[in-house]
Amino acid sequence: MRPFLFLGVRPEDGPADDEYAAVLRCTGLDESTMRRVRLEAAPLGDVDLDEWSGIVLGGGPFCVSDPEATKSPVQRRVEADLARLLDAVVPADVPFLGACYGIGTLGRHQGGVVDRQHPEPVGAVTVELTAQGAADPVLGAGPATFRAFVGHKESLSVLPPHAVLLATSAGAPVQAFRVGCNVYATQFHPELDVAGLATRVEAYRFDGYFDPEEAGDVVAAARRSGVHTVPPVLRAFVDRHVRPRDHGRSRAVVPGSEIGVAQG
Repeated sequence: MRPFLFLGVRPEDGPADDEYAAVLRCTGLDESTMRRVRLEAAPLGDVDLDEWSGIVLGGGPFCVSDPEATKSPVQRRVEADLARLLDAVVPADVPFLGACYGIGTLGRHQGGVVDRQHPEPVGAVTVELTAQGAADPVLGAGPATFRAFVGHKESLSVLPPHAVLLATSAGAPVQAFRVGCNVYATQFHPELDVAGLATRVEAYRFDGYFDPEEAGDVVAAARRSGVHTVPPVLRAFVDRHVRPRDHGRSRAVVPGSEIGVAQG
């Protein structure tokens, strides 16, 4: 099979490694079939899209709605790399799934409005699929209503005009959407369980998601939330889009954004 590509943006080794391990568990893949590139560590470089079954973008502390003057050089480079990637991915309908940071990245790229109107505190929320979400082969792989973990300062307040709304919640009007047939983004974390949330709470306790003194309470509430399993979104995405080596399909690439990844 052609491997999948996981793009991470977390600068902290502990949460970065834990997120990648969670994605491997949720997809049933291993390091040879879900290869990781840490975008915060080095430029993305060249990627031949036809070498990959699909692409997964993880979450992280960056916000696309941060004022430009406050963005670090690394954040600006990561955003430029992802914009260049999406310039090629979206027109070719290459399988792509972005989680949390990914919904802001894809939403802004496609003309949606990303702002601070609908933040959700770190913890569990009830996600409800729309009729289109329930019929979708990826989001609809699980129940029409489920609990999942979130934690974000920004969100998509206006959907791109050509996007399909797949899921919503009481606190955030856009919990998931799709562009074309194969390009997805979720606000909730489809890979995150209680143990992973505890790791991130410790890593980001001073990043403004909650009062640092309440970190223990945040984790305790997550343990009481009833979230014992993750939604089957990542596994459904992989199962739907895995491609054998000998049956490639031609994919359009925007000039100047053909990308072959050398990092491990």
